[in-house]
Amino acid sequence: MDKATARHIIDASMGRTKADLVIRNAMVVDVFNCRSFLSDVYIKDGRFIGFDGDRTAEREIDAEGKYMVPGFIDSHCHIESSHLSPSEFSNAILPSGTTSVVADPHEICNVSGLDAMHYMLKSAENAVLDINFMFPSCVPATFFEHSGAVLTAKEVETVIDNPKILGLGEMMNYPGVVAADDSILDKLDTCWKRGKIIDGHIPSISGQGLDAYLSTLISTDHECETPEELVEKTGKGMYVLLRQGTVCKNVEALVPGINENNWRRCLFCTDDRQPQSILREGHLSYGVNLAIKAGLDPYRAIACATINASDCYGLKERGAIAPGRFADFFLTERIDEIKPISVFVSGEKVAENGKILKRSPHVVPEKVEGAVRVKDLSLSLFSLPLTSDRARVIRILPGGVVTAKDEAVVKRDERGEWVHEKDKDILKITVIERHNNTGYHASALISGYGLKHGAIASTIAHDSHNIIVIGDNDDDMLLAVKSLKEKGGGITLVMDNKELSYHRLEIAGLMTDESVESVVECLDELHRVVEEEMGGVNREIDPFMTLCFMALPVIPAYKITDCGLFDVTEFKFVDVSL
Repeated sequence: MDKATARHIIDASMGRTKADLVIRNAMVVDVFNCRSFLSDVYIKDGRFIGFDGDRTAEREIDAEGKYMVPGFIDSHCHIESSHLSPSEFSNAILPSGTTSVVADPHEICNVSGLDAMHYMLKSAENAVLDINFMFPSCVPATFFEHSGAVLTAKEVETVIDNPKILGLGEMMNYPGVVAADDSILDKLDTCWKRGKIIDGHIPSISGQGLDAYLSTLISTDHECETPEELVEKTGKGMYVLLRQGTVCKNVEALVPGINENNWRRCLFCTDDRQPQSILREGHLSYGVNLAIKAGLDPYRAIACATINASDCYGLKERGAIAPGRFADFFLTERIDEIKPISVFVSGEKVAENGKILKRSPHVVPEKVEGAVRVKDLSLSLFSLPLTSDRARVIRILPGGVVTAKDEAVVKRDERGEWVHEKDKDILKITVIERHNNTGYHASALISGYGLKHGAIASTIAHDSHNIIVIGDNDDDMLLAVKSLKEKGGGITLVMDNKELSYHRLEIAGLMTDESVESVVECLDELHRVVEEEMGGVNREIDPFMTLCFMALPVIPAYKITDCGLFDVTEFKFVDVSL
């Protein structure tokens, strides 16, 4: 807030000048005391200035007794997972009551480095949504794969002072932290010097290892899976983020761990949420409603989604309906089942009845084109020679991105190459480096996906975002990769040597500047083709989001990178053959 704004709102609050807007007859949700009260609420220069009193306003809106709820804050999300540009992401989520986000752009930064960070900042500048960022801490995510960029502490220093960068994003390199690796400590130091927050990423870590990790002042974790884990982490000073994404869903499992004493250390986040989920279920509101249904008090649930997030990330001008804070809020008939009717940002109505009213302007990206640089496109990319009839298999576990270690008896041809058997749910999965023409590629076997015929390929493959392709035959897999190269990134479906459907992602091979409605229509068509023309996949998984997480070597147990099959629990590469 500047001096001129302060003078305006003080004068209006004291009744010396008119407010811009008054919301009359609102049941104001007080997140400080976990209650609601009936009041008029006055707004000036986009900020709340007070409640009932001797004031006047230029305009008024009658809330007619509806609940007035502070705008929700998504404490951790990857905009890239929506396939949308930041400006279009704003248009997509505002109608469901999320008015602020803390975004970690490590997906696009793994492709285009600092150029991507600058694009995200620029694209967010004029967005109606309040978009804040964390600087990616792990680019590359690991050194067991090849990404398109490397971001060191030197790069962090160039932008960390930007006020829209709140701190350092999810520190996935747990081994590096507890080993006191110099390069990791250098990155952490950029935040220690400035008092900025550091996000964590520590699934299944407890005890002494957790203590060592937290001794570096890492503050949050969105990878919590059990009530017991929540209690331990909040008890050691962490904020735990209750996550409800499209694939990773932890809200209902964690609610039993929230108690009278630790609920102020709990936030909500979406992490990775696809546009169909956003449009049809809601954004952060979906997770909040699930928590309420699971037994969390509605007022506490709302506080977790607002003031708790504000306190955690230092967003002191947001997160509550209180004098001086930005007038970000929505009206809803009920708080035990939240359905935003009218959504306001800085006192201006921006969405109503699920429709965006104030669209964010698009920003044309620079230096983040969806390059696909792959040399020697041939069937040899998919060679999978085996030395025995027993092989290690990645087994998909529905409901998340954790996989299991499995084994299977497989068929080989006269050269020892793996042969697909139609009566077995085992497919080939291949990752191909796409950023720098290195030639790195690797194949493995995977079960639980359920694809009946053909190949599915994508330039979305967390976190390095190389090409990932799955299929039952090499010819279709090759055509799918060729299509991605020709078109500059996206998702493609191929069967019987023919491309059936394609989703263009021209921004870094991860996002598009198309509208959310167009993206949903395209993704719906992809799902239809997979189901009706390719025989379908396992109905318990999302075929595209599940596939892209199979290349993430920081989540157990087996994952595939461009360097080979990786055993996350043992932290080493292993042969496919047993």
